[in-house]
Amino acid sequence: MKLDEFYISVKDNFPDISEKADKLYDDYWNRYVEMEFSEYSWFEFLANALNSEMQKGVDVSNYIELFEYVRHSYMIGDVDVKNTVDVAFVENLFWQVPKEKAEPYWEKFPEILKKLYINFHRRAPF
Repeated sequence: MKLDEFYISVKDNFPDISEKADKLYDDYWNRYVEMEFSEYSWFEFLANALNSEMQKGVDVSNYIELFEYVRHSYMIGDVDVKNTVDVAFVENLFWQVPKEKAEPYWEKFPEILKKLYINFHRRAPF
């Protein structure tokens, strides 16, 4: 799987959270300067949208399928997909989310993605 295919498939399969990520992406980039769209950068905003959902106390069951999809895509994706999942998505997930709100998401987060997170941050998110 290539990065553009991964991006399109996430948007197609998870439209609600993708719409939230789109808004964050547009608000951030278009506030400063009109930028050429970057699938890689969009996944950072997908992580930010999920962080917002965690902060609001949205039940993790809404996102288990997305986490599994990201895990699967990481496993079969090309180097760009792997890098995007690792750096743009996983490294930004759980940012400034309190333990009690992050913990249910962490429990359902796929093991391989947990390993990527810990490899970068050197600890769990709480």
